[in-house]
Amino acid sequence: MSQQPSNNKETTTPANRYEAPQNLLQDKVILVTGAGDGIGKAAALAFARHGATVILLGRTTEKLEAVYDIIEENGWPQAAIYPMNLEGAAMHDYETMAATIEKEFGQLHGLLHNAGLLGKLGPLSQYDPDMWQRIMQVNVNAEFMMTQVLLPIMRESGPASIIFTTSNVGHKGRANWGAYAVSKFATEGLMQTLADEEDGISQIRVNCINPGRVRTAMRASAYPGEDPMTLKAPEEIMAAYLYLTGDDSLSISGHIINAQ
Repeated sequence: MSQQPSNNKETTTPANRYEAPQNLLQDKVILVTGAGDGIGKAAALAFARHGATVILLGRTTEKLEAVYDIIEENGWPQAAIYPMNLEGAAMHDYETMAATIEKEFGQLHGLLHNAGLLGKLGPLSQYDPDMWQRIMQVNVNAEFMMTQVLLPIMRESGPASIIFTTSNVGHKGRANWGAYAVSKFATEGLMQTLADEEDGISQIRVNCINPGRVRTAMRASAYPGEDPMTLKAPEEIMAAYLYLTGDDSLSISGHIINAQ
């Protein structure tokens, strides 16, 4: 039985100080979205370094290939590349993806929803409806559809972990953050609902990670005047990602984990 917290319970320890054993993810298969750069790239490399077979999903094949090459050069378990543009993907695309994963791997122990769009910041009264649809498609709808098609194989894979990505602006409404903030509220609701549904019927645990202030392209877009060297690099916040993906977090579900 998983540990079910009250709504929006945030957990800081031991996740962000976790020291992962080298073989933490040995024999596990983990899918990472947005794996071509930023936090997704760092997570994919951290998972591979700790023994996982990583499925690299993203829209830019060249970036995915660069991550794949790093994994190969280090002699970690061979990764797989699955190019997909979440903005244009429909349900049948996710069904094809799930069938491919089941055929090629037969199991899936981890799913990190890292991909996301920031969009333009501004007041809701002036927010572009087309931009709203784009943000919701990638940040919410894609996560729902991908999770739904992957649940059957994850339920049959033994202990498994689904991680969604949230933000401080997904906890409390903040002016001018538009669709991005609303999408993160939705993500937290999706996580809590799924965690409650899976509790007691499967070995899937479902949580959110709040990365905090991290040196990424998205952060630079939101805060163009900020000195990036005052921020942590993605590689510096991987403790929480490893903790939630490995079996030391088997009793944790329904939580929001602060990576910093």
